Amino acid sequence: MQEAGQAIAAGRLTARALVEACLARIETLDPVLGAWVALDAGGARAAADRADRELAAGRSRGPLHGIPYGLKDILFTRELPTLAASRRPPVDDGTEAEVHCRLRDAGAILVGKLNTYEYGTGTGAVFDDLPAPLARNPWNPDHFTGGSSTGAGCAVAAGMVPFAIGTDTGGSVRLPAAACGLVGLKATYDLVPRDGMLPNCPSQDHVGPLARTVADAALVLDVVGRAAPVAGAAAPGRLDGLRVAVVRSFHDTDPVAVPAVAEAFKRAARSLSSLGAEIVDRRVAAGLRDFRACGRIVNAAESHAIHRGRLAEPESLGTALRDKLEAAAGLGAADYLDALRWRRALVGTLVAAMEGCDAMLCAGTMAPAPRLDDETGCAGFTGDSAMTPFSLSGQPSLVLSTGLDGAGLPVGVQLATRPFAEALLVRIASALEADSGFAGHRPTDPPAGAGPNARPPAAPSRDGRAGRLAAGMAESVGRIPRPLPDRLGSALVFDPKETWR
Repeated sequence: MQEAGQAIAAGRLTARALVEACLARIETLDPVLGAWVALDAGGARAAADRADRELAAGRSRGPLHGIPYGLKDILFTRELPTLAASRRPPVDDGTEAEVHCRLRDAGAILVGKLNTYEYGTGTGAVFDDLPAPLARNPWNPDHFTGGSSTGAGCAVAAGMVPFAIGTDTGGSVRLPAAACGLVGLKATYDLVPRDGMLPNCPSQDHVGPLARTVADAALVLDVVGRAAPVAGAAAPGRLDGLRVAVVRSFHDTDPVAVPAVAEAFKRAARSLSSLGAEIVDRRVAAGLRDFRACGRIVNAAESHAIHRGRLAEPESLGTALRDKLEAAAGLGAADYLDALRWRRALVGTLVAAMEGCDAMLCAGTMAPAPRLDDETGCAGFTGDSAMTPFSLSGQPSLVLSTGLDGAGLPVGVQLATRPFAEALLVRIASALEADSGFAGHRPTDPPAGAGPNARPPAAPSRDGRAGRLAAGMAESVGRIPRPLPDRLGSALVFDPKETWR
């Protein structure tokens, strides 16, 4: 993307030519991959022509001027309707997504809206009961893209657009990055505006970029974020003087990562050491199952509060969204508030694990992307990942793909820093990216017209399902340690600066 932007700025490439190339790839690949739910080809061409006129007149809006992108279809725009992968689309009150407005003002060009889970949420499981077919993984179309920013991961990995904007509540930018061989960047909570986003869980919702390189993700963050620019930190170099907390407990006990992921983690730790960073072995006192249970309660309760009216017509909802909302229906106010207090305690274990260190290295997902017909594998790809801790803590984290497994699917790691240390996160990730040598790898285009074999499972029977959902939520509630200390305040009003003071 950087090269394209520089070529456009120098007059060696036109924005119109780049948009046409993107549209041509979409026309060829999307019938197989299913990344897009709506295109604005005419609007993209008009915006490209306008960008070319402005640049020819010496009026540059910055490094994204003339660069095409895609937007997850739970972010509202005036150019295209927002359907949110649902038979009951959300009400559009005319509020545009602030990130889209910032990108438009910077001269970036919206190509269209990208596939997603229904309302951008669910249980992690995927079924064949949504209005549009699920997006597929460009590295192997029989495989999952990660969710819920499914189309965003697919479109960028397949080279249909240079970058995309997704949302991340429990990992929905970072999971597609892990599945599709990309960089997914979740900045500090509320550093990227959430205005104009269909809310899922407001105390955990983030908006962020998916791109092919750390530098590209940083360029986008500079435009959509509310902080000082960080793209200048995206330069490969030494990491002398930095201390990195290396956390193996997230992937070596419960759950246990597959060998390819464990080996990718070891390679990353060796790379950081060879680049001059001091490696400090640390263990987070809380396990991933606890983080996941806490995040599930908070997420479900807040989503239910927002979307419970849609349960009046349950048959209009897809299985995954309906399951989530119905499981949340039995939660009480005390359960939610206890989970918020527990959240503060869990975040404290991350603070302790990072004491005296500049960053943390841990696993992202425990396995490469599963097949789409593997219901358990798709749910586990989300549920067993190490994304939730940093959704709860609000600190910046980044998933970086560093190689391929024996089947040719991406594997990688996750990095995190303290709140508002995005520049440091970008610096470390850039060094690791360069050392891995993976950034130049691209998937082979699937043959035009070739139909994938794997199909998502059909929607399951509702017989007895309500009871099983209630039991599953009760299990999560049962993990809350009681009694919680009286002095442990609620994280209801969430502020990373306060939590990490």
